Amino acid sequence: MTISIIFALLLLFIIILLALFLISGIRFIFRTVRNKDNRSVKIHMKKNAAALLCSCLLCVAFVVVTQLIADTPSIRDENGKKPENGISELKSITLNGRKEWISIRGHNKNNPVLLFLAGGPGGSQMAAVRHDLPELEKHFIVVNWEQPGSGKSYNVIKSNKLTKDTYIEDGYELTKYLCHTFHQEKIYLVGESWGSALGIFLIDKAPELYHGFIGTGQMVSFLDTEIIDYETAMKIAGEKGDTQTVSTLESNGKPPYYGNDVTWKSAAYLQYLGDTMAANPAIHNNGYHTFRDIFSSEYGILDKINYLRGIVTTFNNVYPQLYGIDLRNDYRKVDVPVYFFLGKHDINAPLSLAEEYYRLLNAPEKELVWFEHSGHSPWINESKRFSEEVFRVFDRSATKL
Repeated sequence: MTISIIFALLLLFIIILLALFLISGIRFIFRTVRNKDNRSVKIHMKKNAAALLCSCLLCVAFVVVTQLIADTPSIRDENGKKPENGISELKSITLNGRKEWISIRGHNKNNPVLLFLAGGPGGSQMAAVRHDLPELEKHFIVVNWEQPGSGKSYNVIKSNKLTKDTYIEDGYELTKYLCHTFHQEKIYLVGESWGSALGIFLIDKAPELYHGFIGTGQMVSFLDTEIIDYETAMKIAGEKGDTQTVSTLESNGKPPYYGNDVTWKSAAYLQYLGDTMAANPAIHNNGYHTFRDIFSSEYGILDKINYLRGIVTTFNNVYPQLYGIDLRNDYRKVDVPVYFFLGKHDINAPLSLAEEYYRLLNAPEKELVWFEHSGHSPWINESKRFSEEVFRVFDRSATKL
């Protein structure tokens, strides 16, 4: 937060200097037209220009420094000491020729690896998982992956070149990297929202690399989800007499959306549903902590900007490619234990779709775990119980393998 405040003050100072330089320029022009002496104005302009140049260089240097010092905090035990065999790293690795970022955190580097797949596409939850699920770090090596087009990995590929296969191939390479690095034959996988679908893609591609998979805020059919979400938002807005939201939704029309405003049209109902869940007293610890997360130490200044760009631009370019995917048709059989952690009050990822997919799914073991005080994000709404259930189901899946 302190770094961001300093940067904001630098930008403000540059804006003030630029305004002074422009004012001096205007004075210079007027005095020239009137044939008046401009020597003092020239001196002021030179001083303003020099100060402006120095400030700009300082600002660039500051941005570079924030990128270089970005890091994930050290692991600490209950006594505030670093565990002897702990690990806390923020590093870039090469996946299929692309430099992508991961965080690695755990109290014991000999523990099993758990890879967390963020929502999106374009979302970054590296800091959020650290804040909300610290208990997992005591039992696993928790790895968060900045997927291509998100956060610290935003610029690894042009967003209009991103496809579903990009995520699958990079996720597969990351899994092999983690198995090799930590000398493990298999890892555990947790995916939320978009990450819950990506997790299914990965265990389908390489079941031999995964002990088990947990999907939360489970996505099933992307197009059906958007249509149901749109209709749900329209129904709630109508019942509340919210004519402005109804008018906006009617103007946008029903999904699917294509073009340059997919994100904004989708946000009209997704944000509305998010606000509705945030106002639901049955849901504990409502809402996301975006400001807390974006100002966390993992992100430099450019990363903070790209954190937001990923949510807008990457989502806009990738999401329409997902409309044709329906797990009920394409991924009915998997060879890895699967567990769905669903919030009872989720109106973002329709529960009817997740329940239907669960009934159709053929897996070595499967379980549907309900979170009575959660919406779309049980890992945030009921983080303590979420961690406990992770330990329970993954311990059971490991015993049966």
